[in-house]
Amino acid sequence: MKTYFVTGTDTDAGKTFVSAALLHRASSLGYQTLAHKPVAAGCEQTPEGLRNSDALTLMAAINEADVDYEMINPIALEPAIAPHIAAAESGKSLSVGRLAGFARGLMMSKSDLLLIEGAGGWRVPLNQQETLADLAKSLKVPVILVVGMKLGCINHALLTVEAIQRDGLTLAGWVANQIDPDMARFQENLYTLNQMIPAPLLANIPYITGSNWQQAGAKFSEEAVRYLIDKK
Repeated sequence: MKTYFVTGTDTDAGKTFVSAALLHRASSLGYQTLAHKPVAAGCEQTPEGLRNSDALTLMAAINEADVDYEMINPIALEPAIAPHIAAAESGKSLSVGRLAGFARGLMMSKSDLLLIEGAGGWRVPLNQQETLADLAKSLKVPVILVVGMKLGCINHALLTVEAIQRDGLTLAGWVANQIDPDMARFQENLYTLNQMIPAPLLANIPYITGSNWQQAGAKFSEEAVRYLIDKK
């Protein structure tokens, strides 16, 4: 199995949208896919318990049948705020050790591709000492960066790349996800990022009305998917 940690340039970069698109594309090529969102805030009460819309999207995108919601999203928090604050308000604690235990359980499965999606950006705190970056470091998995294409994204992307490298992790690739349909000089920004990010551009996803991740999946070439799954 190949496992990747998916992070973004900020909260609204489109991590779930891009992850679902990639999982859908990999599934269409015959690969077994699995997803994991260790902690999610902004969950809603349902008869089955707290449920997060992002986690439900990931669940819909995978083709691994024998998976329940708690395997996808083991820690669901109701307040729609930073996870460590939501956890404190909910009387729960977050730690790298606990989250890594959940993730490693899924990493033992026989699927071909597992995407572990973070919350917010690279340095989102889990507690006063640890961040989600520490989780990725503990799991020792390569990273896929989702760049939310909008004004200011170049700085956000390059700072995130720098942080990933400083933490000793491999940036396997990045995805340009256009979240601003009216972004000026989109191609020029894309060119600059492609020149300055030391990892391959896996997909360039244009703004898609309705967040249709099935449609976005087609933007991942077969070569890009095979590169991720076959990467040493």
